[in-house]
Amino acid sequence: MPRRFLTIGLVLLVAACATTQEPAPLPTTTTGTASTTTTTDVSTTTTRAATTITLAPLGSLAYEPVAEMNFPIHLVPWTPGFEMIATKDGRVWLYDGSQVSETPVLDITDQVRNEGERGLLALAVHPTDSNRVFLHYSANDGDTVVSEFTWDNGALVDEEVLLRHDQPASNHNGGMLQFGPDGLLYLGLGDGGGANDQFGNGQNPNTLLAGLVAIDIDGGADPVKVAFGLRNPWRFWIEDDQVYIADVGQNAYEEVTVAPLQPGINYGWPVTEGLHCFRPSSGCDSAGITLPVIEVSHGDAGSCSITGGVVYRGAAIPEIDGHFFYSDLCGGYLRSFRYDGGVTDATDWTGQVGVPGAVVSFGVDGEGEMYVLTTEAVLKVVPVRG
Repeated sequence: MPRRFLTIGLVLLVAACATTQEPAPLPTTTTGTASTTTTTDVSTTTTRAATTITLAPLGSLAYEPVAEMNFPIHLVPWTPGFEMIATKDGRVWLYDGSQVSETPVLDITDQVRNEGERGLLALAVHPTDSNRVFLHYSANDGDTVVSEFTWDNGALVDEEVLLRHDQPASNHNGGMLQFGPDGLLYLGLGDGGGANDQFGNGQNPNTLLAGLVAIDIDGGADPVKVAFGLRNPWRFWIEDDQVYIADVGQNAYEEVTVAPLQPGINYGWPVTEGLHCFRPSSGCDSAGITLPVIEVSHGDAGSCSITGGVVYRGAAIPEIDGHFFYSDLCGGYLRSFRYDGGVTDATDWTGQVGVPGAVVSFGVDGEGEMYVLTTEAVLKVVPVRG
């Protein structure tokens, strides 16, 4: 695949726009906490507990190049001193903190449909057994597949399919995999694709599509849809008993919602897009909908498709402890906020770090340090002090 793979018409996370609409604001009687992405200048105030290490004042954040790669799609900690990096074409590589392995530890390019929004989309490592690694990918026929692989003698082998679900269209495949504190593996799935929720999955409880799906990896129960009303939850982040979901919008708004990791949450699609009625001519009833805490309009920094996101818990930059970071495929900005029942410390870091390209994912290493992945590179977020 050429390094310049990306075109706006064939983006990984494209917001499938059909007919142009002007969404109307939700009624002022709507309940729920929400805010826009109005941000403040960078603050170095920290709420982290005191440490025995004295750090020089934080001047700024910066991107440190880690590797040039062809569409790295996810980075997760594996064993002490090593991370795994998945590339969209269907390969998994090891990273030792200084370089990426010359050969992949898994190559399933022959069974991954790598085009547009399809491909190898995410990976997760079992929280207590690093020999168990889980992948979410698009099969050659377009189906969503979640499989377990076993580490053996320097490679990932012995695929066991845990979930296979048909996709009615080529877009809105969702993406993220992450273990929750309950030991279940969580998967984000989009509404089936097309535009305008044309397949009617957004508010449909009888499909796994348009939902946050919990998978019992040991087969004790069938996969279950624990939350619904999602358009294309490309990336989410589980922090204790809360989940931060960055859901890709359609015509006008991207969003981040923070909600309890519990059954029954309705994220609103296609009743709402961001904080607005999606079909204003017919009105909308937002009762029972959990509204986003952050909304980004498509007129903001060229935004088109939101990319979440991780909560930073590393030690190198205690000033940003607890910040959830997010970006955008087209906008390429770097923004963050803290959440404690409401948004605080909303910050735009783009002026410091610059726009690195088309941002497709985030990751953390075993020390909790944060990485930003573009279609061409893996970058580490580092402090500039002194």
